[in-house]
Amino acid sequence: MSDFMDAINDLVKEKGITKDVIMEAIESALVSAYKKNYGTAANVRAEMNEETGDVEVLMQKEVVEEVEDDATQISLEEAQEIDPRYQVEDIVEYQVTPKDFGRIAAQTAKQVVVQRLREAERGMVYDNYIKRQGELVTGVVQRISNDTIFVNIGNTEGILVKGERASGERYRVNDRIKAYIMDVRKSNKGPQIFLSRTHPGFVEKLFELEVPEIEDGDVVIKSIAREAGSRTKIAVYTEDEDIDPVGACVGQNGNRVRNIVDELWGEKIDITTWDDDPAILISNVLSPAKVEAVAIDEEEKAAIAVVPDYQLSLAIGKEGQNVRLAARLCGWKIDIKSHSQYFGDGEDEDEYEDDAEYADEAVYEEEAVEEELEAEETEETEESEETLEEETEEAEAAPEAEAEEAEASDDAMYAKEDEE
Repeated sequence: MSDFMDAINDLVKEKGITKDVIMEAIESALVSAYKKNYGTAANVRAEMNEETGDVEVLMQKEVVEEVEDDATQISLEEAQEIDPRYQVEDIVEYQVTPKDFGRIAAQTAKQVVVQRLREAERGMVYDNYIKRQGELVTGVVQRISNDTIFVNIGNTEGILVKGERASGERYRVNDRIKAYIMDVRKSNKGPQIFLSRTHPGFVEKLFELEVPEIEDGDVVIKSIAREAGSRTKIAVYTEDEDIDPVGACVGQNGNRVRNIVDELWGEKIDITTWDDDPAILISNVLSPAKVEAVAIDEEEKAAIAVVPDYQLSLAIGKEGQNVRLAARLCGWKIDIKSHSQYFGDGEDEDEYEDDAEYADEAVYEEEAVEEELEAEETEETEESEETLEEETEEAEAAPEAEAEEAEASDDAMYAKEDEE
């Protein structure tokens, strides 16, 4: 058994499992094996020598004057034969190790060690990943079953269900994949690590990966609102006046945000500046729409945002997406009103008039360009028709001229014959 103890010591060093835990489990399993093989319900315990690996089975009985249960009690006379110092209510312990128990002990100990190693490894994996919950992890697609992707993330397997992926994402076995550790749970088969690519935290971790200013803490992500696969709005803030938080996230020539968009399979990302003033914040989060005015209701935490008439649909967004994400981003209820809806037709402000005039001028310019193009097309068409008519007339006149020329030639020949 000394070899067995050497193996246990090696496993303790390799796996990082406490030796006391393994010894306690082995001794408990030996007691169960003794009772099972020798058909006793007596109170026994087992001891294993940590150096030699030798096993002893010790039976425990209570000293009584009159024995009522032989399995758990011993008379005072019998106890004093073992040791004269025993008195009533003392516990007598003596060895009852069977001769062939060494073989049973070795088999039992092996099974217990293997089982405990598995449990310990599972525990270590769980402890490792429960600390990493909310972090980004990179793995390889190991297998796909019923739209559930199992990702090899090192010493365990991550689970990426269909609902935690954007609808347009497609993966094959052996593809590399980044994901967000959303949840870690214990189960009978070991820890389960649930991954996500739709969680707003996934976008946050991607920005931390791509933007050094965010990783260093110079730029802070204050809020994220996301509809995975379609659009994400993110509000950033910095106290350093020398840093443009939005520009830092976008990067030179848009390289930083482009890398994130590529990782998100083309998902649109709006980056805006966070502000503690609700009116300014709401104006920012409704980008790309231009907000004229914001009316705040502090008690209801609601706001009315006024936008130019021609930007009403832009502020609301397709199927209300822009205002929905904006409200989620800033935490305020937002009602969008056009200028004419809020102020009325007779209360045009200078700024709105400038915007409307600019919009009208753009329309007039566009119409003028269209008219000019139409005029050019008409002129070209007329010239083409005139050219075609001239070519047609020339083509029709050519045979007649050839016929007249031939007839003149014949007349000349006949006149010469007559003279002769």
